[in-house]
Amino acid sequence: MTPKRQVLEVWGELACFSQPPLKVERFSYPIITPSAARGIFDAIYWKPKFFWQVTHIELLSLPTYIALRRNEVKNKFPSEDSILRWMMGWEDPEPIWADGDEEITGSKEKGRTQRQTMALKNVHYRLHAEIRPWPEYITALPDMEGQFRRRAAHGQCVNQPYFGCREFPAYFQLAESSMQSPAVPLDMHLGWMLYDVYDLSKPGQNTDDSFISLFNARVEKGVLRVPEFASVEVRKPIRSSKNA
Repeated sequence: MTPKRQVLEVWGELACFSQPPLKVERFSYPIITPSAARGIFDAIYWKPKFFWQVTHIELLSLPTYIALRRNEVKNKFPSEDSILRWMMGWEDPEPIWADGDEEITGSKEKGRTQRQTMALKNVHYRLHAEIRPWPEYITALPDMEGQFRRRAAHGQCVNQPYFGCREFPAYFQLAESSMQSPAVPLDMHLGWMLYDVYDLSKPGQNTDDSFISLFNARVEKGVLRVPEFASVEVRKPIRSSKNA
């Protein structure tokens, strides 16, 4: 059973797809990454029965940068287990303090720091992806594709899609052939680009098991072709036998 390509048109005022080599300073790739594109599809419709394979990305506006300075908290987000205990009333919540005196925060240092961000502004893309069900759910593919199209057509999502950072919301609509505008005429070699942060070859997405993959990205006539995750074009970390 061959998956049907699902197409979304997405846009927003700001975006930041951080380049990992630049570490704490946020400097965006000039185009959305496959990982961020997959996240938008996941926000609309996702089940552990399948994963989204992004096939290609079309630029509908030229990349334009804007410099921002943002406050970021230093501490990590609490674990899901801790949040569940707070919700059930088993433990008192322990908030992350951005500001406050030593008596409140228990530290002389502020809980926030300023970071420089080179973000994109007025982004506009057309995203192409396919539902890839795991073998035992292949017969349910038409139903899953139908559910996605109904949700996307009505603007429904599990959580608000975003462009790299949650404060940069992404707006979307189901793209029909009669309403598609051409991609911008842009050719650009991006070099090694982040492909994804999960191992898409296994069901589920375990946030405790990072799996960074890369691919050599090239935009041709405004289109970024995304290779299959299983392709040799996607560079993946070497797994030991116990993690395979």
